[in-house]
Amino acid sequence: MKSLQELEAIRKKTLEKVDIRKQDADKRVVVGMATCGIAAGARPVLQAFVDEVAKRNLGDVAVSQTGCIGVCRLEPLVEVYLPGQEKVTYVKVSPDMVPKIITEHLVNGNPVTEYTIGYYEKNNA
Repeated sequence: MKSLQELEAIRKKTLEKVDIRKQDADKRVVVGMATCGIAAGARPVLQAFVDEVAKRNLGDVAVSQTGCIGVCRLEPLVEVYLPGQEKVTYVKVSPDMVPKIITEHLVNGNPVTEYTIGYYEKNNA
């Protein structure tokens, strides 16, 4: 059994991590975490986004999860929302794709076209 002080320290550390997922951020990353997404590997993708946003200290980016986005065959799916721009949906996302999505899209404002649903559908029909 942990002491009350140890539990409070764990609670504080966890709340700091959860703050990365704040809802009032300018930029949002939403990872589909329904059973289809989890089975396809969404859990490590979500963790990669949380870790990378924290590592880069991107206070204006919120990372969160949602249920089924609706295109199960293309899981893991990630939606990126930037102010004043249309949502961009990334498909078949793996953790190694996350740094490029963050650098190019979230930091520089340029979607990584070759990872998007439109590109995938056009080139894999």
